[in-house]
Parts: sequence; structure tokens; C-alpha cells
Amino acid sequence: MNTSVFNGDAHSRFHDTATGQRLLARTLKSLLSRGALACGLLGLATSAGAQVNGVAQRPYLGWSSFSQQTLDANFLTQANVTSQSDALASSGLQVHGFNYINMDSGWHGGFDANGRPIPDPTLFPDIKSLIDHIHKNGQKAGIYWIPGVEEPAVAANSPILGTSYHIQDILTVPYTAGNAFGSPGTSPYHYKIDFTKPGAQAYIDSVVALFASWGVDFIKLDAVTPGSYNDNLNIDNQDDVAAWSKAIANSGRPIWLTISWEIDQDYLGTWQQFSNARRIDDDVECEGRCATLTDWPRIYKRFRDLPGWENATGPTLGWNDMDSLDIGDGKLDGLSHAEKRSAITLWAMANAPIYLGGDLTKIDAFGKQLATADEVLAVDQSGKPAKQVLGGDLPIWLTDLGDGNYYVAVFNMNATPADVRLPWREIGLDGVRQVRDLWAQTDLGPSPGAFSTALDGHGVRLLKVSTRIGHTPPVPSTSYEATSATLAGTASIADCPSCSDGKKVGSLGLGTGNTVTFQNVYVRRAGVYLMQVDSMTFALRSYLYTINGGPYQTLNFGGGSFLIPSSTTLPVCLQAGYNSIQFGNPTSYAPDLDRIVISGQGDAVLPTATTYEAEQATLSGTVTAGFSNYASGLSKAGNIGNGPANTVTFSNVTVPKAGTYQLEIDYATSGTRTLVVTINNAAPVSLNLDGSTFDDPRPTLLRVQLKAGSNTIQMGNPNGYAPDLDRIVVAPLITSDSLSGMTTRTCPR
Repeated sequence: MNTSVFNGDAHSRFHDTATGQRLLARTLKSLLSRGALACGLLGLATSAGAQVNGVAQRPYLGWSSFSQQTLDANFLTQANVTSQSDALASSGLQVHGFNYINMDSGWHGGFDANGRPIPDPTLFPDIKSLIDHIHKNGQKAGIYWIPGVEEPAVAANSPILGTSYHIQDILTVPYTAGNAFGSPGTSPYHYKIDFTKPGAQAYIDSVVALFASWGVDFIKLDAVTPGSYNDNLNIDNQDDVAAWSKAIANSGRPIWLTISWEIDQDYLGTWQQFSNARRIDDDVECEGRCATLTDWPRIYKRFRDLPGWENATGPTLGWNDMDSLDIGDGKLDGLSHAEKRSAITLWAMANAPIYLGGDLTKIDAFGKQLATADEVLAVDQSGKPAKQVLGGDLPIWLTDLGDGNYYVAVFNMNATPADVRLPWREIGLDGVRQVRDLWAQTDLGPSPGAFSTALDGHGVRLLKVSTRIGHTPPVPSTSYEATSATLAGTASIADCPSCSDGKKVGSLGLGTGNTVTFQNVYVRRAGVYLMQVDSMTFALRSYLYTINGGPYQTLNFGGGSFLIPSSTTLPVCLQAGYNSIQFGNPTSYAPDLDRIVISGQGDAVLPTATTYEAEQATLSGTVTAGFSNYASGLSKAGNIGNGPANTVTFSNVTVPKAGTYQLEIDYATSGTRTLVVTINNAAPVSLNLDGSTFDDPRPTLLRVQLKAGSNTIQMGNPNGYAPDLDRIVVAPLITSDSLSGMTTRTCPR
């Protein structure tokens, strides 16, 4: 039988009107209960409280143990942490600002007489001396804990230090889970603390005081909700986060507080007031679900989630934490050189904390080269996080330094190399006097009009651009509200206070008929325009949209809220007069939709590559489409092969002229499977494709001959099972590092 398995579980917090109303009421109640301003829903902090600890004016640089722990469960020991501290110093990384050594879960082994966590004496015989050693190396020490009180300490009912209360006096009754690792009604890892009870804050004060006595400089508070496991709304750790922040202040020691993981943005007012950073994603590591530390789909998830958080970060707001950077372990990282460079560039543009994973005693030369690129680290430390100005498969991020200088990062999300042409006016710049390539450390000179470059697959170009101070004049734009569009199927309107008209459209996707259609999108002349899409989702979702009844196109989204819109902008082809643009997702989940905004004068630039989703191709025989979290379009085709009739056929692959093209096939398999590719009924080509997981697609590239106009590409395996298929990408062939000259694609006539 086919061992491909679709994840058919309900995706996190799929929107319906009743759920949306409950969430809205819960969010408003939460904000009001803490005296937060309504603008908390818009991602604005109520104060500069994120920096009360005096430690986070800039994101930190360092190392965390967790990535290596996913490969070696016995890694976290005093001896190994000592070795990592020494390696950080001797490797030269510390000279470039890396100075945090953070121990993740697994260090503790019991509780003292006051119910406070203490180290496992076998693994950490003297944690104070370990931290002293870290400090002697000129570094800072971090430690890990989770909200609540663990069951052994509850059972012991230990007295709380300095009070007349005991552990059981401060717990929520009846006992309930204290964090996302537990579930209500079961025995959780930690029991919930009721912070209205006397002694509750004193208990957290005593725990932080113990950590401070060891010399701890950093605390990661994990499994914080709302957020974490599919955003469990049954557990609320906002009071815990506030209590830990107060305890740090009471300790008198400056300690960085990060809360984790994939935090719910609807409670941003709390997170910004009481923490220095918040994890906006789930774990970047595969954790046994693939054969390496991480892989590209888990990096790409950060590209999708970050736009929803880009306005929530800064020196007075705290930082967006995107998890570990596994870039120094060679092939074990699961990333190509281009992917590693793109990853650290995104972290830098986001001003995210940069903490390496893996084993620093074995860091490779390329990883060290990336981590010690001072001009790139300066981007991370600028205190001016970037904004995404263009999305899609060639996203562009921009940092305005406020003095006529800008950081610009141009990425390629496809595995096919790409020729890119970027008119500066398209991202709001004018009068470009100087361009510097920060990775190459090379001045490129003036760049009037536009910038052109060749990008590797999953590659990046990071630039510093100097201009005349000021932006280009605004271009014409028209906004179209989703609530005024045509709703079909399950699509429905719900309240959304921070949406453009106070409402949104949800319950899109999961069927061809569940759509929202903008019928009256008007432009004066045919051409390429920019379409801004304001949407909302918690975690990953995707639109498949169609313009004037044409083929499906994909817009992959992510985010941290169903109430705070996130924007992305991409080029689209429109005809003169009225156009129809329909959003949905026939086979999977779509984000909720606020509005679209069409801007420009018809002269924007299209990417040269075209994407075709496998789940929207012709599926024959046993082949089925189903949910896949890391797949483009949030779906893939599976059960392919093991018979000549079980195929996926892309029947309208269109190119402007006959010739040789690059074909990217994104597939998923565990072990080796053969994919048989037939193009226009020519002789089939067999590809032996390997992989370690059906969860995360990976690419393979080949050169193919295509005819002008429409082509048919069929994939299957008559004799055995084929890999699952996510999508294909067709792109012009790039034969050298120099530009091929084919840097534009025109709209179909």
C-alpha cells in the first residue's frame, strides 16, 4: 500500500462566525482587564515596558542547545554546555557579538524545599560554577522553564519562601493545566497558578531569585498560551508572563525574558508590556520528522508568518523571535548554502534574535562566514526592522534607516534560479545614488531606474541603497472591501475591529464554491498592476485566486491572528476595464479576507517563473488531493503511481516561445521513489527521488523542452508508487551568472 499519509486534522482555529465572535469577545476582555488601549489590537505597545529589564535595546546574538538536543537526547549536560561556551569564545563568533549561551529543556531534575526547580545533579552537578564559567568567558547564561507548578512540587505542597503559604494555596481549583503541554482534565506537566491568590507572585519571585542567584541572564518561558499547540484558548498564561516579568524586576538582576512559542498576536499588548521577545513561529527544527536539523519549508514558514508581525517589533516594543538558526553544521542543517544565506538575511532584516543551533565545537567554515558577516549583523542590530514591500515568489523586504539610506533584501522562494528586475519606484524609492552588496562587501555604484540581478534557487541579494531623502510620489490606488464583494458557499461576514471597514470575510476554502469574488476591479488600461491583499490567519493558510476566470494562482500566507490584518503585495495581470478576481482554496484552508487594494499604472514587473499546483491539476485513478501544512497552497497530490492510470496531469503549462526551460518539481517522500515524467507525449523520463518525510516538500530540477503556447506534463509511475507532488515551477533557463536578458514576462493576451 502507499505509505503517503495526508494530515487530515482540522487546521488551527478555522474561522466560523461563532468562533470569531467568541474570540473577539475574549480578546477585548483580555485587553480591558489589563488596562490596555484598544490600539493593542493594531499591534501597538501601551508603553515602552518591553525594555524595563534594561537588556533588550537590540536583539541578542548567541547559541541555544535545543537544536542539538533534537539530534542527541543526551546532549544537555554541564560538560557539553561548558564546551559550547568555550567554542563560542575560541571560534571568533564572540568578537562579532555572539555572547548568549542558552540551555533549553532538560536541565532540571527535581525541586528544593520551597518547590523551586533545581538541576539534575547527574547532568549539572554545579550549575552555579557552570554559569560562573560562562561569565568568565565574557558571555551571558540562559535557562528554560514553563508556566505553572510541576506535579511533584504540588504533591509535596512545599512552603513558599518568605511567606506563610504553600504551593497548593496558589493553584487554580479545580486543578487544571498550566501551559500548552498539558490538557484540561488530564494530569498536566504543570498546574495552573491563580495569581489572584496571595503567595502566587511570591512563588514566582522565589523561582526567579533562585535563577538570579546562579547568575542567570536570560529566561525562556515556553508553552505559553494563547499560542503554542494550535493556539489552545482553554489555557491563558497572560498572568504568568506578567508575574515572571515582575519577578525579574523584583530580583534586581537584568534578565532577558523570551516567551515561546507561536504566540497569539491578539494578546500583543500583554506580550509587549511584559517580555523582551516573543516567538512568532513553532519550532524550526524537524525534531525527528525529517533526517536533518531543519529544512527549507520550515524556513519558508518564517517568510510567510513575519509580515503579520512586522509592525509589532522594535527597540521599545520587543523583538520578533523566529527560533534557532541552523547554519553551521554542513549537510546536517538540511539547507543549501543559498538557503542558509537567505535564512540569516531574513533574521537580520527582521531584527530577530540570532542564536545558532547545532554543535559549536564542529561549526563549519561556511556557517562561521555567515555568522561573522559584520555588515549583515549590523542590519540585525540596526533597531529598525524591515517591512515586506512585495510578496509572492520573489519577496522584497525594505528597511528605511531614516537618513536616505535603506536596506533592501530581494529573495527567491523558488528552487529555479531567477532573473529579477526591480524598478526602484515599485518599492517607493527614487534617485538611487549608490548601491552596496552587503554579502559581497562590494560597492555597485549608482543604479538609476531599476536594479537587475540573477538569484540562485532559494537565494538572496542584500543591498544597502543610498537615495535622495524622500520617496516617490504615491501611485493611484483603489481599495475593494471583501464585505462588499460577492460571497458564495460558506463564505460569511464577521466583526473585525482592526479591519478597514470593521468587518472581514471568513470561512473561505475547503471547496470550490466557498469563495469571495471582486466583480468590479477597474483599470483604465491593460497591464501589470500591484495587488495588496489584507488577510488574517493563525499559522499557515493559502489562497488560490483566479483573475477573469484564468488559471489558479497561489498566494501563500501565514500569521498570528484572525483579527489583525496582514498585508502582502504582488503583481497581477489585469485587462482594460472591469476585472473579476476570485479568492478561495478548492482543497484546503484559506485565510480570512479584509480587502484588496489595486495600485499602479499597468507597468509593474511580473516574475519570469510560473507555478502550477499539483492538487489543481487533473488527478486520475487513485490520486487524491489533501491538506499538507508545509505545501504550497496548503495541499498536495498523493497516492500517485502503482499503475499507469494513477497520474497527475498539468494540461496547460504555457510558455511564450519554444525552447529549453527549467522545471522545478516539488515532491515529498520518505525513502526513494520513482517519478515518471512525460512532456507532450514524448519519451518518458524516470527520476529516482529521495527524501526523509512526506510532510515537507523538497525540489528537484531538470531541463525540459517546451513548445510555444500550451504544453502537457504528466507525472506518475506505472510500476511502483511515486512521491507525493506539491507543485511544479516553469522558468526560463539561466545559463550563467550574467543576466540572460529574459527579465520580464508579459501578460497573456
